[in-house]
Amino acid sequence: MIIPMHVIEMLKKARARFEGETPAARMLPSDADFTTLRPVRNATKSSVAKYWARLTETASRADQDALADPITMENPDQFSANIENFIGTVKMPVGIIGPLRINGLNAQGDYHVPMATTEAALVASYARGAYAATKSGGISTALLYEGVIRTPAFVFDSLLDAGRFVEWVVTEIDALKTAAEATTRFGKLASVEPIIDNNVVFLICRYTTGDAAGQNMVTIATNALCEDIVARCTVRFQAWYIEGNFSGDKKASFLGLVTGRGRKVSASVTLPAAVVEKTLGTSVQAMLDYGQVANLGSHLSGQLGAQAHFANGLAAFYIATGQDAACVAESAIGITRMEARGDDLYCSVTMPNILVGSVGGGTSLPSQSAGLNILGLKGAGKASALAEVAAATCLCGEISIVAAIAAGHFTRAHENLARHR
Repeated sequence: MIIPMHVIEMLKKARARFEGETPAARMLPSDADFTTLRPVRNATKSSVAKYWARLTETASRADQDALADPITMENPDQFSANIENFIGTVKMPVGIIGPLRINGLNAQGDYHVPMATTEAALVASYARGAYAATKSGGISTALLYEGVIRTPAFVFDSLLDAGRFVEWVVTEIDALKTAAEATTRFGKLASVEPIIDNNVVFLICRYTTGDAAGQNMVTIATNALCEDIVARCTVRFQAWYIEGNFSGDKKASFLGLVTGRGRKVSASVTLPAAVVEKTLGTSVQAMLDYGQVANLGSHLSGQLGAQAHFANGLAAFYIATGQDAACVAESAIGITRMEARGDDLYCSVTMPNILVGSVGGGTSLPSQSAGLNILGLKGAGKASALAEVAAATCLCGEISIVAAIAAGHFTRAHENLARHR
């Protein structure tokens, strides 16, 4: 057995740090007094000041001014629906890419896409991809499917009882649908799919959620469905849980890759060879050659799907438009394809788990509302277009990074734009 050198170095540093004392003593439970934070939902100037008074040992007045700035503190209550124990707002750099031309079933036109990130070179890369795509006539997009899922779990004494329970659910599906949909104006229960593992049954409850991302919507609806089961089901069970960790909520999963959780979108563009050469600084064949190696790497490392960096574009897009940034964990899976079409390069992405909304969540906050307004996609009737813009943006990033690595420009670009700026 070979012990990696970095492990040996870590142990040496730990020993040196605790020289003269017993490391174990530092790690014993402590009974020192403390005063806990009492959760505050409704933010006021007074509550913000009270929280900052606790932070004087570590945070300066300048730190307070940076987070609790005058614009934020004009109306702190506007953030109450989105956060507890409010102390201010974080300002992130926001850049735009575009115009990004999209010829979609729902998104149609030229868009300037806001991206919030602290990673230098990211916006420049996506902007280059957007320029290449728009110069090639734009990106075709289509929303293929939508359905946000919650998967409650029921535990029984035996496999026989689990089977009887599934039989009961099937016969009562109309009543369960009524119970779930009574909690929401916009959510609709599209299907209930039972999965049996011996004495445990998972119910894959799939919903359409209107123009909201729908995470809270489907949780509340599913809870009502489960309570109706508890009240009326003739099969006894030991326990039930609102989420059996089967749905893939904020986790990459095979279920999400195959069936989708959120909005499934495909986006594609054919780049003429001249655009690849003049705009991206490489050749169609070079991009195809690298794409073949990258695809092999995806398979050998066990990635869910095969893509370069969906998470970069999604995180920046989600933060700028008020989406749940943690959903990037499940949204950033899918397939990138690049194929020769004569002398030209066909590029596409299929993303099964885009969780976005044009209403609800963080979309009404001032900065995020501005991001949606820049796109022209705030409010009712815009969520499907927003999902198509998200996929098209990710395609721009895939095009640019593959071209950069194929041409040997990737490191130089990051040195110029990030390290040596």
